[in-house]
Amino acid sequence: MLSRVAENLYWMARYIERAEDTARLLSVNSHLMLDLPRHLPLGWAPLIEMTGTLEAFNERHSSFDERSVVHFLCADAQNGSSILAALASARENLRTTRDVVPREIWEEVNHLYLSVAEHAENGVSPRRRDTFLKSVIRGCQTLTGLIEGTLSYGPARTFIKLGRHLERADMTTRIVDVRSASLLPQNPDELLPFENLQWMSVLKSLTAYQMYRQQVRLRVRGPDVLRFLLQDPNLPRSIACSLETVGHELQLLPRQDRAAATVSLVRADVVDADIQALAHSPSKLHAFVDELQIGFAAIHDMLSATYFVNSDGVPRVTQLQSQSHAGDDDND
Repeated sequence: MLSRVAENLYWMARYIERAEDTARLLSVNSHLMLDLPRHLPLGWAPLIEMTGTLEAFNERHSSFDERSVVHFLCADAQNGSSILAALASARENLRTTRDVVPREIWEEVNHLYLSVAEHAENGVSPRRRDTFLKSVIRGCQTLTGLIEGTLSYGPARTFIKLGRHLERADMTTRIVDVRSASLLPQNPDELLPFENLQWMSVLKSLTAYQMYRQQVRLRVRGPDVLRFLLQDPNLPRSIACSLETVGHELQLLPRQDRAAATVSLVRADVVDADIQALAHSPSKLHAFVDELQIGFAAIHDMLSATYFVNSDGVPRVTQLQSQSHAGDDDND
């Protein structure tokens, strides 16, 4: 497989996951602002900081009001991390390599992008936002199902899963960070009556509420939720499970030793984390999330150096065994 094909499939999967999880990030903040009392000083600016787009936002907007932030993250084609731009990039990456996947996958990517492009502007309004975000999430999940159900086990599938689960781990940490950072006031007495509601909202944003209740069988508590989302080996969107999948997929590729070692180190940090300390200190949790995201960037850099392009930017052929079983990019 050509390294450029592998890279395009990897980024296609990352962009689809990014669009879905950006929709989840917006959804959890929207629901928190609806559910919590008006006097609590929640805001929209931290969403921009979490997506790493503060400089780009400031170039085009003068304030962090709700409409500006939601439009920037949903419908701004010039913001590479917006839902619209992410799906456009996923479509373009797949367009040049669509001969290696079933036609239905290309058609679904194309359909999802065109649908979002048509409805993104209207989807920014509070009245239509929930429906729009749900349609984005459902469309991305449909794509994931198509890939899982129709694409043969082999290198193409492997690189798609590497991209999907690395992006998922990164974006899940950002959603958890909504609970720990400046979206919420730092006065614990002010938050105490609403703490369970906030953690429940985080679980629901990751479609993990029912699985939490089945597994933990306790009322929703911060330390239990955090342990579930970070360390549970069976929850598909937990950090530990995503990194376990990345490590497993790497075993199917040649020359994977250094990348696999990096994944193991980051996963060990997650599994060994002191959940009680993190759950009771928003600043510690925020710092821990930052360290994890640095680790995810290191994993990506190792994948890129090993499988995608040479240091001078010249694509190389990635020699993948035929029996294989199945920081931001500049690949647009």
